[in-house]
Amino acid sequence: MLYREAGQFKASYQEDAQIFPIRQDRVGFIALLAFFFVVVPMIANQYWLQAILTPVLIFSLAALGLNILTGYAGQLSLGSAAFMAVGAFATYNFMLRIDGIPFLVAVVLGGLCAAGVGILFGLPSLRIKGFYLAVATLAAQFFIVWVLVKFPWFSNYSSSGVITAQEINILGFAFNTPETKYLLTLLVVTVLALAAKNMVRSTTGRKWMAVRDMDVAAEVIGIRLMRTKLQAFAVSSFYCGVAGALYAYTYLGTVEPEGFNLDLSFKILFMIIIGGVGSILGSFLGAAFIVLLPVFLNIFLHSFVGAALPPGFGSNLELMIFGGLIIFFLIVEPHGMARLWQIGKEKLRLWPFPH
Repeated sequence: MLYREAGQFKASYQEDAQIFPIRQDRVGFIALLAFFFVVVPMIANQYWLQAILTPVLIFSLAALGLNILTGYAGQLSLGSAAFMAVGAFATYNFMLRIDGIPFLVAVVLGGLCAAGVGILFGLPSLRIKGFYLAVATLAAQFFIVWVLVKFPWFSNYSSSGVITAQEINILGFAFNTPETKYLLTLLVVTVLALAAKNMVRSTTGRKWMAVRDMDVAAEVIGIRLMRTKLQAFAVSSFYCGVAGALYAYTYLGTVEPEGFNLDLSFKILFMIIIGGVGSILGSFLGAAFIVLLPVFLNIFLHSFVGAALPPGFGSNLELMIFGGLIIFFLIVEPHGMARLWQIGKEKLRLWPFPH
């Protein structure tokens, strides 16, 4: 009885076009933000803030970028980690070579660099699609990592190729504790997620979905395929680039090109498959699931099985569970965990009446 939109009349188009048109959704979203911004920093310890919540937020942003490209625009990509690397190394070089540049400006510029690289590697999408496009973006994955390794200028001539992120300083305030880094990451992810939610509901998002559903029909009704596809690549790569900058500065502190390998790209792809392709919420659910699953598996194996397991069994079990879950979601619920949440809300609307 609590989740009803009946009686919530809209007096204007602006009210009807809100991100959360149902009052309960707005109240729930505000309460959720208040919990993560105010309560979590007070009750969570350093491990949860630094090793769990911050990477969940960063991977959610990267998955959101891939979801914009694959879920909404229908363009396959296996180069998400490479675009994260561009954002991380570009932000590092902007901070290093431009004295006094604000950190957030450097992050935005790093994201724009990733967007430019994304447009470059999105050009094949004008001629090829599907599996062949995935192979083209796979080339971006290997090429970008090779460039970062081959040209030591990007890592400031570090002998190992590892870069150490500079201290984050915004308006004279140093973000050097797990709490402040978590709050900064949460703020950036919240702003970009709301922007993405608005974007996919706008004319731009409708063009992406039209191209995804049937590009020939989209072109017939006047949608310019070249602009629409490259725009999707640019926005997706920007989100991945910002995620890469946060990955280097608020999570790890030191990164190397090999850290943004193909495994990371596949992990981000698994996030949107499990969370839900073409869903903003699915990006967050998938990222949380992928990050938290190894933690819970580790706790479970040590608590209930103990030392009876052979060495390396835990990591192999994790891979088997990942593979099994991907097959399960592709067969049983292709729209992922976000669809399960949507079904739950639909049932809640009718409760306690029979369905």
